[in-house]
Amino acid sequence: MSAPGPGDADKRVLIVDDDAGVRFTLKGLLEDEGLEVLEAADGEQGLALVERGGVALVLSDVRMPKLDGLGLLARLQELPEPRPHVVLLTAHGNERLAVEAMKRGAYDYFKKPFELEDVLTVVRRALGTVRLTRENSRLQGEVALLRSLIFVSPAMSRLAELVTRVAPRDVTVLITGESGTGKERVAEALVAASKRADRPFVRFNCAALTEELAEAELFGHSKGAFTGAVRARPGLFREADGGTLLLDEVGELGASVQARLLRVLQEGEVRPVGEERPVKVDVRLVAATHRDLAAEVKAGRFREDLYYRLKVVHLHVPSLRERPEDIPVLARHFLSRAAKAFGLPAAQLTRPLLEKLTSWSWPGNVRELENALESAVALSADGAIELSLLPSAVSGVELEPGAGLKEKLEATERGLIVTAMDAARGNVSEAARQLRIGRATLHDKLKKYGLGDGTA
Repeated sequence: MSAPGPGDADKRVLIVDDDAGVRFTLKGLLEDEGLEVLEAADGEQGLALVERGGVALVLSDVRMPKLDGLGLLARLQELPEPRPHVVLLTAHGNERLAVEAMKRGAYDYFKKPFELEDVLTVVRRALGTVRLTRENSRLQGEVALLRSLIFVSPAMSRLAELVTRVAPRDVTVLITGESGTGKERVAEALVAASKRADRPFVRFNCAALTEELAEAELFGHSKGAFTGAVRARPGLFREADGGTLLLDEVGELGASVQARLLRVLQEGEVRPVGEERPVKVDVRLVAATHRDLAAEVKAGRFREDLYYRLKVVHLHVPSLRERPEDIPVLARHFLSRAAKAFGLPAAQLTRPLLEKLTSWSWPGNVRELENALESAVALSADGAIELSLLPSAVSGVELEPGAGLKEKLEATERGLIVTAMDAARGNVSEAARQLRIGRATLHDKLKKYGLGDGTA
């Protein structure tokens, strides 16, 4: 049995046959085609090689000792994606068996004795399908991430590729990154590209509650379990049963909650506070934190065993200063969205404005950039962004304390009016009803903001 080595996984083929002569012939043929070839003498050996990863195509005989071709096919179908395609070799007269195997998921089959060119035709077609399937999967993951995050940088493209790989695999994921980088958006992309996309997606901020309340919120509690527990609650793990639970700021969990969380990950069950019997749950856990959990472990503030349980797969979201290529596309998006929200003309990303934005380090990352541009649009005159409207740290211009508050409130009000008038299709009475103000008041505000003469 040969062990898999490094190489292009889309060109790695495994031959499973108890006939050494058949393996020798096929191996020479496929290696001449530029493929990497692995060999196994029976289905059990073949399965072990596939489980190590990196095999794109399996050519398997049907009749073999220990585990035959149909048994191997069934076992391979149980593996997580991406699984290799399977092509079966069958003796003359066993075509019905091969057709049945294709119904069970085999890609194709060919008969012994075989023509070498026929084998190459099937292999080429199968590997082409593998490449297409994996490229489609990669694009789906990138699209899922693009729905949540806007980027053009290679760093984020690499992250998108990792999201693609891990999303369909039901493993625990730890997402790290500085505050404001978009960790929750990455979690959303993971869920969108996962097999649990249509199941519950529950979020919990671990820093939002005291340790006692966090414990009750996550694991549930019986009525009267503690002061204030006037009724029983199932808990977020049971609410997320069959789906995904995101634990944001997981580094803030207290010691007792960490211990109970570890038990859930080990046993797949929760025990509500105040109850004796545990409850089985099927939840994929995604955790996010801005903290360095390895350092927290060394400092004794975070359990080492829980850390490794959470970090089955680790995704790190790069800071904005590590991907400055994304600033222009993010800026255009935030400017457009803010202008629409405030009912203003689309703001232009001028060269001076872009230079200011790209020269700043953005310690608050994407969230800081978004807030800065939203504020600038709100304070602008008809969407024209003056550099002085940016935060002083970015623009280098000091503003008077409190300056612009009135303008920002008015911009927000103007945007709400524009939205209501659009929804009411210009009907002032209906827009006033939606805004819960009098018709006459709305007339006055329409005139004030230059949104018509108020006579509609």
